Amino acid sequence: MIWIQLAVLISLILVGARMKGIGLGIMGAVGLLIFALVFGLKPTTPPIDVMLIILSVVTAAAALQAAGGMDYMVSIAEKILRKNPNHITWLGPIVTYTFTLVAGTAHIIYSLLPIIAEVATKKRVRPERPLSISVIAAHMAITASPISAATVALTALIAPLGYELTDIIMVAIPATVIGVLAGAFIASRQGKDLMNDPEFLERLKDPEFVKMLDGESDGKSEKVFSVASKRSVYVFLIAVLSVVLFAAVPSFRPTFLIDGKMQPLRMVEMIELLMLSAAAAIVLVAKIPAPKVSQTSIFRSGAEAVVCIFGVAWMSDTYLQANMPFFEANLSEIVTDHPWTFAIALFVMSILLFSQAATVRALMPLGIALGIPGPALIAMFPAVNGDFIIPSYPTLVAAMGFDRTGTTRVGRFLVNHSFTPPGLTTVIVTVAVGFLIATILL
Repeated sequence: MIWIQLAVLISLILVGARMKGIGLGIMGAVGLLIFALVFGLKPTTPPIDVMLIILSVVTAAAALQAAGGMDYMVSIAEKILRKNPNHITWLGPIVTYTFTLVAGTAHIIYSLLPIIAEVATKKRVRPERPLSISVIAAHMAITASPISAATVALTALIAPLGYELTDIIMVAIPATVIGVLAGAFIASRQGKDLMNDPEFLERLKDPEFVKMLDGESDGKSEKVFSVASKRSVYVFLIAVLSVVLFAAVPSFRPTFLIDGKMQPLRMVEMIELLMLSAAAAIVLVAKIPAPKVSQTSIFRSGAEAVVCIFGVAWMSDTYLQANMPFFEANLSEIVTDHPWTFAIALFVMSILLFSQAATVRALMPLGIALGIPGPALIAMFPAVNGDFIIPSYPTLVAAMGFDRTGTTRVGRFLVNHSFTPPGLTTVIVTVAVGFLIATILL
């Protein structure tokens, strides 16, 4: 029966992933209904903490976007990239990583990808190189950002084990940075040099194509940003730093008498309060209409993420809890002796779910139940970045679309595309380095 239930779960995940948008969430609800009515499985508690914390972070980021703060941050990145065109394969991923780390979402890179493609093309650097690793870097930064949906989801799950947000980021940030640099090294040697690429040389025979490549904007016309948009960035950065500060120093949080003992406010509630307050401050400082926040693309995407986690995580958690005796009897010895094998499960699940946060919420509870130590779970956390394997994720599609030379593309066998070599390298190196750092620090 357990295998039939698993087949139902995977089938509905695949259907939901193909639907995109809120597909995973609504198909997850269908799966849970089947589990309850057909198999008699008792639904577990919905992931309320995770959903609320994601919604609060998304609200702050959406307020920043509505105030023009996101555009201001992108303009800063554009200046950096255009001033150093010869190092675009290294600077591109550094910029996308940094901006995703601060913003907590990879959506910010859509405005950066055409700039990276343009700068690379004009310097006759194969655009596939900086574009591929820049996308991978943004995805990896999601698992290092203190305010990303995936990180806050893991924070809520491992808090009972005695580990805080600071434990996650002090392992994830250096590990992902090293992993991204390793990926950039692989990307810098990917494919032929642009001026030796037969397909590109053939395209150069078309005068219109050459004109299109070299006639694009050179970035000299600088957009003027309002004081309010700049202030919104400052408010957002202060909020992000406050999250890290309150996580690092629990004594700064308000304390309450619980079961006869003074205990600090949970970091889950602290993040929610800080980010919602940041959204309020941005609305007031930038003097933007509050309804404008919910109309942004970030808010819509965030709302979709909440619905997806609601359905698919609830379904997965119900399945795992109902069959936990089976998993404990058959898997606990393997993952205890070889914890890194759980990273493979995380990677494979992320390929199916197309979401780091949904993967964390769906599978990390199993790792905790199987007795995998907290430091090992933190080290394996970046393994949830397998969403690049099937090249249909929006950031990958956008990168391929912005490459006018056609070097960033899908291979004959679908998975052998431009993002696979730097992506696999980055994930493997990051997890390996994460284990090393976690062993030393945690």
